[in-house]
Parts: sequence; C-alpha cells; structure tokens
Amino acid sequence: MFKFFAFSLVLLFSIQFCSTAQTNLQVQPGVSEQLALRRSQVISNVHYELHFNIPSQVNAAISGIEQLSFFLKDQSEDLQLDFKQPSANIKMIKVNGEQIEVRLVNEHLIVAAKYLLSGKNVLEISFIAGNESLNRNNEYLYALFVPDHARNTFPCFDQPNLKARFVLSLTVPEGWKALANGKLKSSSSEGGNIRYDFVQTDILPTYLFSFTAGKYTALEKNIQKYNYAFLHRETDRLKIKLSVDSIFKAHSDAISFLENWTAIPFPFQKIGFVAVPDFQFGGMEHPGEVQYKSSSLFLDEGATKDQFISRSNLISHETAHMWFGDLVTMNWFNDVWMKEVFANFMADKVTEKLMGKETFDLKFLQDHYPAAYGVDRTLGANPIRQQLDNLQDAGSMYGNIIYHKAPIMMRQLELLMGKDKFQQGIRTYLKKYAYRNATWNDLIKILGMYTSENLEAWNRVWVNTAGRPVFDYDISFKNNQIDQLKVMQHAEVGANAVWPQVFSITLFYPDGKKQIAINLNQPEVEVKEAKGLGKPLYILFNSDAMGYGLFPLDPNSAKRFSDLKTPLERASAYINAYENMLAGRNVKPAELLQLFAENIKQEKDEMNLRLLGGYISGIYWSFLKPAQRLEKSPELESVLWETMQSTPLSNNKKALFGTYQSVYMSKDGGMKLVEIWKTQKGPTGIKLTEDDFTGIAFTLALKSDTVSSYLKIQRDRITNQERKNRISFLMPALSTDVKERDSFFASLSERKNRQKEAWVGSALTYLNHPLRQSTSIKYLPKSLELLEEIKNTGDIFFPQSWLGAIFSSYQSKEAYQIVTDFLKKYPDYNPKLKGKILQATDHLYRSQKIVPDK
Repeated sequence: MFKFFAFSLVLLFSIQFCSTAQTNLQVQPGVSEQLALRRSQVISNVHYELHFNIPSQVNAAISGIEQLSFFLKDQSEDLQLDFKQPSANIKMIKVNGEQIEVRLVNEHLIVAAKYLLSGKNVLEISFIAGNESLNRNNEYLYALFVPDHARNTFPCFDQPNLKARFVLSLTVPEGWKALANGKLKSSSSEGGNIRYDFVQTDILPTYLFSFTAGKYTALEKNIQKYNYAFLHRETDRLKIKLSVDSIFKAHSDAISFLENWTAIPFPFQKIGFVAVPDFQFGGMEHPGEVQYKSSSLFLDEGATKDQFISRSNLISHETAHMWFGDLVTMNWFNDVWMKEVFANFMADKVTEKLMGKETFDLKFLQDHYPAAYGVDRTLGANPIRQQLDNLQDAGSMYGNIIYHKAPIMMRQLELLMGKDKFQQGIRTYLKKYAYRNATWNDLIKILGMYTSENLEAWNRVWVNTAGRPVFDYDISFKNNQIDQLKVMQHAEVGANAVWPQVFSITLFYPDGKKQIAINLNQPEVEVKEAKGLGKPLYILFNSDAMGYGLFPLDPNSAKRFSDLKTPLERASAYINAYENMLAGRNVKPAELLQLFAENIKQEKDEMNLRLLGGYISGIYWSFLKPAQRLEKSPELESVLWETMQSTPLSNNKKALFGTYQSVYMSKDGGMKLVEIWKTQKGPTGIKLTEDDFTGIAFTLALKSDTVSSYLKIQRDRITNQERKNRISFLMPALSTDVKERDSFFASLSERKNRQKEAWVGSALTYLNHPLRQSTSIKYLPKSLELLEEIKNTGDIFFPQSWLGAIFSSYQSKEAYQIVTDFLKKYPDYNPKLKGKILQATDHLYRSQKIVPDK
C-alpha cells in the first residue's frame, strides 16, 4: 500500500530526466494544483479531434487517433500532457509536424520545449486507449471521465479550467448505435463496421466529454422547440410502456423550469440521454449524452410514490447541471460541491413546483437531513469546501456533505437574502461566467451585491467549518406560565462556532399549539415570544424542518409522536429522536425501536413509513445484540405483518412488507416469504415485480442455513441477461459454504473482479450482514488495506460505498479494535480516506457507547 521510498526515487529521477529549464514544473503523478494553475496561465483555445476504433470483442484493444491544438503563451517550458497509461500505448506523436520520441513519465506525456511554438501548436498522436474509464461490456461501452479519468483514455489537459471543443468520430461494430456530446453529423458503413461522425461540441472540460456506443434501442421525441434523443437496453415491455413518456416529460418539465428561473435558454446544442444497466451513479451530466442508471428511470406497476419522486428529482438534478457545472464550471475541483449543491437545490425547486410544497418539504427533509447528519456527526466530518492539492484525490471529496448538507446550507442562504434577491444574484453569476470557470468566492462576491448581510462571516461557518451544532434549551415557569425560554447552540465537535439559521419550535397544548420562529445567530437567544405562554404539554424542536443540527428531544414529546398532525412534524420528530439515540441523549436503542414500532402502526404517510422502516431495520441490526433481536423479533414481526394487512393503501403495504422482509427471523416468517416467492404472488393488496421477487430470493438465501436453490431458480425465471449476470455474480457472496464466501472475497483483490461496482457493494453487504459476521469479521483488515487501491482504481463513490457496505452494521468490540489498530498502524494515512473510514464506522464507534455488553 505504501511505497513512499520507491515513489521518492521515481519522482527524483523524473524531475532530473524532464527538466530542460529551471522553470519546469516537477513531473508528479496525477494533476497537481500547481500544474493546473501553470497550464491555465499559458494555454488557451484548446481543440481536440478524436477518433476511436471500437472492436466488438470486449478484450480487444481500442485504437485512437488524436489531433490536439492549442495556443501557448510561453514555449520555454516542457509541456506535460496527462496520460495514465504505459508508454507502449503511445504509438506515435508529432509536434507541429515533427515526429518526436515518446517520453511518458509519472502519468504525463512530455513534450520538450524545443518542439513548441509561441502561438498555435498542433500535436498528432496515435495511441491505444485505456479501458479503465470506458466501462466496456460485451454489447456496449460508455465513457465516464469525472473527475480526472479522461487521462485514463487519451492524452489531454485533464483539468476543469482548460475547457475545449471536441470533434469526435467512432468506428463501431455494425448494428451498434452511438450518442455523444455533439449532434450526429453523418454515419456510414465501413467493411462490417459503422462510422459515426459528430459535429464539434460546445466548449466543455474534459470531465464532461463523453460518448456511448452499443446495442441500444434508440428513441426520439420532439417536445415544444427541442428534439430529445434517448438510448436504452431495457427489455421489459411493461416498464418501457409505463416509463418512456414520463422520462421525456420529466426532462422537458425540468428544462422549462430552469430556463424560466435562470432566464437563460438551454445552453447546449442537443438534448440526449442514455439508460445504462448498473451504472455507477444515479446519473452523470454530460451535455448531449447524460448517463443514467437504467433502474432509476424504468419503473413498473409496483413503483412507489417515493420512486416516482426520486426519478423526477434525478432527472431535474442532471438537467440543472446544464446550467450549474456545465455552462459555468468550477475553476478547480475543490469547488466541485458548487455544481452539486446547485443541481440538488434546483432539482428540489422543480420537485416543489411539480409535487407541491407539502410533499417538497417532506421530501427535502428526508432526502437531505439524515444523509448529511450521517457524515457531519462523525469524527471524520469534513467541511463543504475542502482543500485539494491533486486531482487524483478529487474523487474522495464527493459524499453526502456536498450532496445533502450543501442544499440545506443553500436554503438557509436563500432565506437570509430573500428569494428574489437570491435569484437575481444567481442570474448575474450565470451570465457573467457563461461558458467559463468560476469559484465559490466569485459567487459570494456577486451575491454580496444583493444583500446587506455579512456573507463572508456566514460563509466561514456554513461552508468552511465541519460538523453541526448541538442545541439545548433552558425553560422556567412561574404560575404555570413560561417565565423564560432560552435556546443555545454549540459545536458538536471541534472549535466552537455559531451556525446562523432560522427554524421554528412548536409548543403543544391540550387545545392547540403555538409555533414560534427563532433566528439563532448567536450562541444563546431568549425566546421572548414564549414569555407568558401557558406551560406546554411538550415542545417539538425544528418543527418546520428548516433548522440543521442535533435538536433536543423533549421526553414528553416522544410519547405523543402519533398526535402530531402533519407528516412533516412527525418526520422531524422521528429524525430528532434517532439522532438523540445515537448521541446517547434521553433514549436508548431498544426503547426507540419500541417507540418506532408503535408509531409505525399509526403512520399513514408513505414516505414516513419508509423513514420509520429504515430506522427500525437499522436499530434492529446495528444497535441490538443478537439476544435482544431474538427477544424483540416475534412482537416486531407481528406488528409489521398485522399493520401491513390492515393498511388500505398499496404503497403503504409495500413499505411495511419491505421492513418485514428485512427484520424477520422466525421460522414462520421464513415460510411466509418462501410461499410468496414460490407462488410469485405478493400479500393481498401488494403488487410485487420481478425485482421484488429477486430481492426476496436474496433474503431467503441470506437467512437460510442449509443449501438452497432460491437464487438459481430466480435466475432461470429472468429473461434479461444483465439481470441474470448480476445474480450469478452475487451467488457466491450468499453461499452457505464459508469457503466459497472466502474465495469470493479474496477475488475482490483483483481489479477485474471489481468492475461492476454496484454489484460489489451489494455483495459486500451480504457478506458482512450481522447474520454472517462471525465468519466475515476476518475480512475487515484486508478490506481496509484495499481502500487506497479502491480509491486509485475505482470511480468517485466507490471508496464510500465499499466502506459503507462492509462496516454499516458491525457493532462488536473486535470490529472496532480492527479499525482502531489500522488507523494507529498508519498515522500518516491519506487524510481524506481516513475521514471516509471514520464516517463509515460511526455506527460502530457509537455502538461501543450505547449498546450494552449483555
């Protein structure tokens, strides 16, 4: 893992080998901030012409031809082109018409200064493309280059502030279709292949350049003034029938909203998207070729309200990127969060318009707050804006802080400025930096023109400080009335800070309630509006779900959650209670499980049922000892099954069934699931789909202690080959044979066996399930040892998903000691990866305090 001495020798040699002038930058792996800054100062007008010859055999090499032109202000230094492949992959390089020696050092193709001109330069390169970021499958491939993976495939300036125009052509097997950033210019047959030529793209950074090709179904649709292109590989006719029109409409609705809100027409030459089986992310915002996870787009008869809202939100998120990230791009990836916060924030606005404010507020709370707290409460918490010295570490910056805390922060900023002033500032920002790059400070400067508030001070806490506030209160009474109510905040970890924010508390009485807005812009405020009010039955903090932090849990409120009238109030109460349990304040895991089980019998809102179900399952598996589970299981199973049967709404029934499927332990529960799976008929009133029955088969295999054929039979029932392949991949991870599971885990040490990252994550979850931890705990040291390689070879979310799948439900002292020993062994471990470990093992850390030994 650590090869510092060898690396130092290589680096020293590289510096000596490549320095032809004192001003030359050191040649080091990745793309350093220093290199990126220097190149952006001297290089401009970048233009790529690229041709890839893609054979049908998945293991055959892809050859490429590139013409790269650019203007150079200073030709006195050697030029570093980024290319993370062996030197043998460069077949030929010409510089301004002269063929030169191939010099590839530390992931950079070096062009000596003597070959360069002041002004326009043209490089011609023939090469073998690297496969790592082309995601090759038997019948299709797709290029995914975020954040710095274009250099895995072709020589380039792989940094966001050297935007360029691309002219792409592809030679692919006959019968394959293709989609890219630019419009299709022409296609022609070439000896059993087909050549696609695309027009020049709009100006893009390398991480947004992309294409896909393969055996796809192609669809087009004209909506208002735009033509939409869509490629997919879905084979389920019902899913296609139920989904396609909705997918087109969701894109159109999002574009219309964003054009109106930003006052800028759709900023790129074409609208196109592709549904990719088992895509690594929810989506990726390449202009003209947005990539989506197919299962997120194609829904069936059994789809829930939450799934429909999530699809709309995902499409709105990727569409918002056309303005936020694609039109205006961050200058350096330390501000990658800017594009993500705006994409989420604007997607939420689209959801609000389409779904209504009540649904939006509830969805915003459930989507963002638990996920943000899941990082911000941990010892590995990071600020929204982070330092980044080298792009090779950019993937480690992604996570729930930028995707979920940042939208909460942005909503507080909008409240602080006012919606109209905020919108005016954002419009000014987009127009000023259109097709250019900008920093967060550039945006803050513009927003500061539209408000008298001190945004710099606000920014220091919300954007540059890690962690969350903890709220407390002090209340006194006189003559059965409130004499004084104070609300205080302090930082949960680290240096003290004050998070300026607005939220509400609600005082409940036998005959009504009183909501009070609080502007907490200092460590302590007196709530003067409360003075003289009657003594309440209980107080609900953050009742409007606008505030951010660990709020107090009034012990009396926990007994009356079911009395709360609005789904938003109940959801806020559930989240507060769970966070207080984790913090060891007022409620213990077994007590909260019982409380949530009682409330799930009364809850009528589908999204709240899913929230409660997730909490019940999480507490059950992560914070109860095995003996407690066995004790609680009969009553919990009974509550879930009986509530499911008595609930009239189908989606509510399905939410309850999902929780039941997760927690059942009894023989009777297993027999119920077996009967449902065998007959392919859901419980009365529940529509189950092929994916649902596959999930049941996995559950049965996991909870079976004898050899069974659930997964083989389920695989044979399925016609879609990709879904068959997924089951085949996961089967060893669910084997009843420990040796087979051991062999499967050992195979993950090889990169080729980790290519389907979503599959690997699912497999690791099954391998490390609490029912298997007695045999899987031995995997933990190796899992941690592999993390650096996972970061270096995987996509941006893989380190996070790798750790989460492995550690999410461990609670033993032995597991905690393994993590502690690893971090002690490597005191100088990559700080961003250390943060990921601390985030992923937060439940394990807290379980040492809140789970009793017996």
